[in-house]
Amino acid sequence: MCEITIIIPNYNGAGFLKDCLESLENQEEAPAFRTLVVDNGSADGSLRLLTEHFPGVEVIPLTENTGFCHAVNVGIQAADTPYVLLLNNDTKAEPRFVRALYDAMEARPEAFAVSAGMLMWDNPALLDDAGDRYCVLGWAYGRGKGRPAAAYGRGTEVFSACGGAAIYRKSILEEIGLFDENHFAYLEDLDIGYRARLHGCRSYYEPEARVLHYGSASSGSRYNEWKTGLAAENSVYVIAKNMPLFQWIWNFPFLTAGFLIKFLFFCKKGMGRPYLKGLWRGLRKSCSKSGRERKVAFRWNFLRHYLAVQWQLYVNTLRLLKKS
Repeated sequence: MCEITIIIPNYNGAGFLKDCLESLENQEEAPAFRTLVVDNGSADGSLRLLTEHFPGVEVIPLTENTGFCHAVNVGIQAADTPYVLLLNNDTKAEPRFVRALYDAMEARPEAFAVSAGMLMWDNPALLDDAGDRYCVLGWAYGRGKGRPAAAYGRGTEVFSACGGAAIYRKSILEEIGLFDENHFAYLEDLDIGYRARLHGCRSYYEPEARVLHYGSASSGSRYNEWKTGLAAENSVYVIAKNMPLFQWIWNFPFLTAGFLIKFLFFCKKGMGRPYLKGLWRGLRKSCSKSGRERKVAFRWNFLRHYLAVQWQLYVNTLRLLKKS
């Protein structure tokens, strides 16, 4: 019986898929798993590559690019295993990647998700992500980005797992809901990790699970107008959706400062206008019928979870300032 379904969302990723899938074929001591590629209407020969070179990989072809969230949700709904493992197409897994994530989940029955160590493709000694953090300025950031991987060799709790290489407990996904398709892409992993925290579930980082990560294979670059606007839009939506009113008011001065700093940062890169447009779209999305329906309702029995999140927001701001 399979324990894990590995879900790889793909959009025009033919240049990366071969390395990604071959690395999964070479896993050592892994529990039984199935591999499922959900293709978002690729036009670069991805489906032909899968048919000709990876006949054992299951494929769900979509007719158009429906975004990361819809693609992984399609995969999760097709999974019949206790765990689902999300993996970007621009990654190459080390041999004990699957085993390490599985063992980390089995050792923590309370865990919602475990994030892998994502290493920079062109310099594997440096981290791309060691789990994600969220701070009171309204910023999500990858823990350890650009720092030596050797300095992050211990497993620890993180605010949320990075959806580029992480394992999730399917029973909790079914309880709290799948990825919010209002995101399309970017910050959807923060949102679902935040939502899990409000239900008392936690996420972790496992350093023994490692993948090489090329980065921005679908969007084209680290900073571009489309990505900047979409990330800004979703940064507003995450707050409006998950924070109750009292917490939003409490954090308002910090959030205002955070958005102002980001605006000035993107102005220096010539993308101030796309950033502001993204913020406006985020406000409209939050106030829309769809956004209101997805808002996490305030519950008094969640009060200790709201307070725990608030503490994390403060602590992660200090960590950001200390670059730790």
